Amino acid sequence: MPKIYDADDIVDQKNRKKRMKRLRRFLLILLTAAAAAGLYFTRDKWFNKLRGIGKQYRTIVNSGQLAEGNFPIEISGGADYQLSFTGQKMIVLSDTNTYFYDTDGDLLRRRQHTYTNTVLRAAGGRALLYENGGNELSVEDEDQVFYTKSFADRLILFARISDEGYTAAVTTSDNYNCELEVYDKRGTVIYGRKCIEMVSDLSFLEGSRGCVLGFISAENGQLVTNVQEISFSESKERWTSPGLNTLGLDVYGYEKGAFVLGTDACGYVDGKGQISSYYSYDGELVAGASSGGYSAVIVNNDDRRKYVMALFSGGNKEALIIELDEPSIDVTIYEDLAYVMCQGNIKAYDFSGGLRSTADVSDSYTGFVRSDNHIFLKGYNKIDRIDYES
Repeated sequence: MPKIYDADDIVDQKNRKKRMKRLRRFLLILLTAAAAAGLYFTRDKWFNKLRGIGKQYRTIVNSGQLAEGNFPIEISGGADYQLSFTGQKMIVLSDTNTYFYDTDGDLLRRRQHTYTNTVLRAAGGRALLYENGGNELSVEDEDQVFYTKSFADRLILFARISDEGYTAAVTTSDNYNCELEVYDKRGTVIYGRKCIEMVSDLSFLEGSRGCVLGFISAENGQLVTNVQEISFSESKERWTSPGLNTLGLDVYGYEKGAFVLGTDACGYVDGKGQISSYYSYDGELVAGASSGGYSAVIVNNDDRRKYVMALFSGGNKEALIIELDEPSIDVTIYEDLAYVMCQGNIKAYDFSGGLRSTADVSDSYTGFVRSDNHIFLKGYNKIDRIDYES
């Protein structure tokens, strides 16, 4: 006998179906929102991988028009001045003075120094000045000199400063190849080391918890570069790498190891101190840069009229080669993009090889530095500025 439904049963069934539809719709909205939030909060891990896919990005053509007002900034003493950018200000070192400028070219402070063979390093809004082969260094900004150090019986080989204001000085030593001292931002010694190897470069690790050292040694009659990681809270080094077959110029530490820029080759060392990649230049090294594991090297081969930029997105990655139309002059990395200056232009590439932006500039410049919105161009005795969008 067929089942008989009354009117109330039919209405109740319809209401249950409506509630189920609303519930499913509500759950779908929640799942979509959760997925979107997950993508947003993990965007640093996946967003860069999308760069260069298809035509996601258009190439921005900047005008290259030179700024007016306070620009150009005239520098006395010719092309021997040094230029750095940190903490939204430019720092310029001449043979007699240190100048602090804001991004509009307004002079914030001029301070005289008495050093000879002076080297400028800048990070975290501070300037580190030291005498190459002398015995004095200072850490300062536009408002004050934070501290100075004098080494009466030792000579400074080089010094470095971190974003947190920590300073490392490598000096000569009577009984060792060299000595390392590290100071906090107030100038207090927090770490010391007497090195049996001759340290050639040093790079602070994130948070200034330690550093990586590069030093030169001989293996099988050939000069090689070893890398060593140390922690400022431990007396023994964490690891020492095998030798890379190159004479190392600079070492750049990051969370997964280090990048070594050498005279005729470059390579990566992983977080366990093992060599993970190696690249030999086909030409003469012009410049290199590395930041957060991303690295760029520019090489000119004038005999073959071949000019390239090699891009590395970390260890265990083969070099991505960008062929350049003109001889290269300078390179830097800023916010995961590689900026290369050639004769007549500046171009920015992502690490998938996509051309992100470009600007025509005069071929008379010898280098540049990048800020959030500008590029500062280093000329023989002047500094120009252009607006630059990537």
